[in-house]
Amino acid sequence: MSILGFIGLGIMGAPMAEHLLAAGHTIHAFGRRGLPEDLLAKGLIAAPSKTAVAAKAEILFVMVSDTPDVEEVLFGADGAAEGLTPGTIVVDMSSISPIETKAFAARIEALGCDYLDAPVSGGQVGAKAATLSIMVGGKEAVFAKVKPFFELMGKNITLVGEVGAGQTAKVANQMIVAMNIQAVAEALLFAAKAGADPARVRQALMGGFASSKVLEVHGERMVKRTFEPGFRIALHQKDLNLALGAARQLGVALPNTATAQEMFNACAAHGGQGWDHSALIRALETLANFELGQAG
Repeated sequence: MSILGFIGLGIMGAPMAEHLLAAGHTIHAFGRRGLPEDLLAKGLIAAPSKTAVAAKAEILFVMVSDTPDVEEVLFGADGAAEGLTPGTIVVDMSSISPIETKAFAARIEALGCDYLDAPVSGGQVGAKAATLSIMVGGKEAVFAKVKPFFELMGKNITLVGEVGAGQTAKVANQMIVAMNIQAVAEALLFAAKAGADPARVRQALMGGFASSKVLEVHGERMVKRTFEPGFRIALHQKDLNLALGAARQLGVALPNTATAQEMFNACAAHGGQGWDHSALIRALETLANFELGQAG
């Protein structure tokens, strides 16, 4: 069994850490807002600082929200980098900038440690079920050491390339998801406005070429109006900002990604940054002056 560190036990991180605990590994953890009581009862060890977590860990997992958060965890006051010993592996499972990821990795490697970027897809449901897709960037030998731990948290685990490649894949994933959400929202709104039952339309489409995980999960959320966050709009806005910023640097046009971001921006303007990203449909409903549950 291994001694692990985990920083960032939120909606995603907590169930991921729980799977590692269940496999018998020792986990030292730190959280700015405290740690989940149920995990402490299962043996999670509370550390007084990020530095203290890193000092104990053979492998340190980080799962926070954004690029500045990862920088603060690693290099801020009482940061993890201060406690690392040569040979420790740092695994950032957050979804952040591929460019900054390369810079962070270089600083960690200068300390004699290894670095993987390993963002995930699958949301809270996937984190709880240990079915996350994990997109990894880094050295093959380091990936091989950490893969058994990834297998406790996910199912589709891919070494995409060198450091930063995992984050690039995750940005691409978020582009596809956002555009799929918009497509499902438009289709169900169109069907409802035309007088069809959107729940039955969704059921019919699930048996055809239009079937997708987004239609299955988020289409149901739209029909049932259940927008409690599995993945918050604010986080998807952050991911699409990464895509659009990188596209400007690369000279690539991403018109549909930009449109999806504008829909999220409209939701945020109505106080919806904390809604689930399936609530993108609310922006379209405002444009149509029609809600999915109305009679067409």
